[in-house]
Amino acid sequence: MPYGGSVYIITNKHHTTLYIGVTAELANRIMEHREGKYPKSFSAKYNLYKLVYFEHFGFIEEAIAREKQLKKWNRSKKEKLINDFNPDWRDLFEEIL
Repeated sequence: MPYGGSVYIITNKHHTTLYIGVTAELANRIMEHREGKYPKSFSAKYNLYKLVYFEHFGFIEEAIAREKQLKKWNRSKKEKLINDFNPDWRDLFEEIL
């Protein structure tokens, strides 16, 4: 079943930087991050490719609203969200394919 949209968090190898994004096609968007499709982007600059969190929504507007909410959170609150969802901070890319 296709989703209206997804919000996601990616990080780098050492988990030093977090990026929150929203997309209508999660697997394709993560591939773009992994392949460095946009070399001047924030995610490319900080080597963010590891998918550690995602949520699916029925409508893209819901995903956008959630993205805005998460972006306002401090680092520790974001880390708690990831830890509750993915305690080992595994790369979840294979799970969304």
